[in-house]
Amino acid sequence: MKKKLPQILIGTGLVLILASCLLFIYIFAPVASVEVNYSLHKPTKTVNQITPVDKNFGIVIPKIGANARIIENVDPFNSYAYEAALARGVAQAKGTTFPNQSGNMFLFSHSSANLFEATRFNSIFYLLSKLKKGDDIYIYYKGTRYKYTVSDMKIVDPTDVSYLNPKSKTKQLTLMTCWPAGTNYKRLIVIATSEQLDNSTVN
Repeated sequence: MKKKLPQILIGTGLVLILASCLLFIYIFAPVASVEVNYSLHKPTKTVNQITPVDKNFGIVIPKIGANARIIENVDPFNSYAYEAALARGVAQAKGTTFPNQSGNMFLFSHSSANLFEATRFNSIFYLLSKLKKGDDIYIYYKGTRYKYTVSDMKIVDPTDVSYLNPKSKTKQLTLMTCWPAGTNYKRLIVIATSEQLDNSTVN
């Protein structure tokens, strides 16, 4: 038995290492896939070449190829409510504004912690970290297109809700997702402002 003990310990160790590797792949494969695809085939279409999936309430970010419907008035503190919403698109936090109003509109989406969630939920904001100041974000609302420009990006703690509905007299858009992608460690906040309305009617 004493002679077999080292072999048992080595075998157990190898199994644990293999299991850890498989778990790592399970969690980060969706992230790696999106990152590789973005590096090899960066989106090149302009906003005028993209047909929004929802002209009544949708979001398009040409730089990262994001194109999703927005589910309005979702309670960000009710996991059942927002998980149901995120299975269909990006969620607009209840109590925040709409594009035709002054104030802050807060949108959030999963960055998916694993393959199961990547299938279950829309990981629209996987590549949100690729955005930089000056990049454009377009919101479609009731047949009108509104243009926002990224003005700031921050990494914050998950408990920091100050960005949810800050007081603002201007039209502001705040996007939030988990960071790093595939984890729940922190939150990535992207703030965009509407210095001018696109006011393009969408057919």
